[in-house]
Formats: sequence, structure tokens, C-alpha cells
Amino acid sequence: MGLKKATTSLEEVIEKAGGCAVVDGGFATQLERHGAAINDPLWSAVCLIKDPDLIKRVHLEYLEAGADVLVTSSYQATIPGFLSRGLSIEEGELLLKKSVKLAVEARNSFWDALKVTPEHQYNRALVAASIGSYGAYLADGSEYSGCYGPKVNVDKLKDFHRRRLQVLVEAGPDLLAFETIPNKLEAQACVELLEEENIQIPSWICFTSVDGENAPSGESFKECLDIINKSNKIHAVGINCAPPHLIQSLICKFKELTNKAIVVYPNSGEIWDGKAKRWLPAKSFDDANFECFATSWRDAGAKLIGGCCRTTPSTVQVISKALKGNSC
Repeated sequence: MGLKKATTSLEEVIEKAGGCAVVDGGFATQLERHGAAINDPLWSAVCLIKDPDLIKRVHLEYLEAGADVLVTSSYQATIPGFLSRGLSIEEGELLLKKSVKLAVEARNSFWDALKVTPEHQYNRALVAASIGSYGAYLADGSEYSGCYGPKVNVDKLKDFHRRRLQVLVEAGPDLLAFETIPNKLEAQACVELLEEENIQIPSWICFTSVDGENAPSGESFKECLDIINKSNKIHAVGINCAPPHLIQSLICKFKELTNKAIVVYPNSGEIWDGKAKRWLPAKSFDDANFECFATSWRDAGAKLIGGCCRTTPSTVQVISKALKGNSC
């Protein structure tokens, strides 16, 4: 189901974390808790322009909470998106690089400070450069439907992602995180692009799901993972920004479909209305739920666990506590 691969930094951090590493939590959520106004087509990436110090602060809060992987603020940062704000291509590329630089600086300063306390329980975190789906750039909620329209094909998606991928890799992250991929078409584009660009750092691809059975497009995960399993550029695959109650069964499904490491970082269970740009009332799960979920997901086979939208450093802290020695 998968190609043999050499050990990478991703496998190493999983091993150092005891077999299941901790991914950080909701980035935009925490920015908003600090007062950032991000109701913008660029979403959390608007802070790359307006308040980069706050981005670093949030990274540090997740490191303190126990994150082994920091995901950068570039999820909705794209060159076309920056161009629409009147920035030049060069300015847009510098902002993409800044997203990695801020995370690396936060990681390095946090790790350097720990050297005076050798008894600490932290791992040196990895920085994952976030690459949001084409639907995230459209900012119309289509990352939760997979409906890109008949004019969007593999080549168009590769063209959309290519320069952002190149710039982010140049900035020196430890890995790449393709996030909220909603359909087989975009998964194929990501896999082909990694091959064409001969990317040498590990990557993961995370889908989302609204029914707990299939990709948002309605395509089966078997169809999607058959493409990913053929690539030795992808080291992990999983689910992000889906409700927590769907995760257990999805881990079990993915275990049957792939030999790659499984990564899950769900949202709080609330529902995002992409057109109205607001969260809809729905059953949400608190930190105590996540503490119990984390051990269940690990036992089911997940190798990386964190949170997405509407989760916070306190969520990541209880996940870290559960996975690194304490259970419910």
C-alpha cells in the first residue's frame, strides 16, 4: 500500500514523543482570542501583514502547551490572495517566507530557553508549512464541499499551488502540511507537484470529511488514498477540521487503506458557514472530551494528534498530557 521510505524528521519526532506526536491547535481561533480581526479573505494570514509579533506569540503558546509540530500561518496565504490586496509578487513571496520564519524563530527561542532546565519534558518541535486547499483560497467554503467546478483540473491546481510550494520550501520548514483537501483531484495535483518539484522534505496530506465516510466531494477515501499510497513524498495522511465524533471511525478506515502514518486534528465540532463567514451553533466538544479522545485515537492507530478550528492551547495541553503519560 505504500513505498518503503527512509526515516525522516517526522518519523523521528513521532518516536521521541513515545509513538504519537502532538500537533498544535486552532491558529485563527487563538489570534481572535487575542483580539485580532481576521474576518478577511486572507483569514489568519492577514496577521502576517498587520501583526507578525502576534503570530509568534501564538506559536509560543502552543509550544508551551506541548506541541511537537507547529503549523505555520500560511493556510490561506497565497500569491493571488496577496496580489488582490495590492501587494506585489515579491511582497507576497516575502510574506509566505515570513510565515515559516516566524514559526522557526518561535521554535528556536523556545528550545534555547529550555536548555537551562534539562529536566523538561518537551521535544524540539518541527515546523510544518501549511498549504491550504484551493477552496481555502476561494474563501467560499468549497474546501468542505469539493465542488470546484468543471473548469478546474489537475493542471490548474498544480499551477495554483506550484509557486507557493516553491517559496515555502525555500524558507526551510521541516515538513509540508497540505490541509483540508476536499477531493481526489486536488490530492492527485499535490502528489504530482511534489514529484515534479522533487521535494525532499516530508509531507502530509489531510482531507476533511462531513459524513465520516467519504471526502467532501463524495469520492471514497480509497480512491483518494490509492493515489497517495503510490508516492514516497507523502509520509502521513489523515483528517483535519472535521468534527471529533467522526475521527475514530476515519482512523480505522484509513488504517485499512494505507501504511502511512495517520494524522488527525479535528475542529471543536462547531460548523463553519463559508458563505456567511461565521460559526453555526452545533454540538461542540470541550477539552475534557479531547483528553479522552486523544488516547482512543492513539490506540486506534493515529501517530499525530492535535486540534483545528475552535481548539486552543488548553486543548493541546490536555492532548499532550493524555498522550505523554496520563490518560482519562
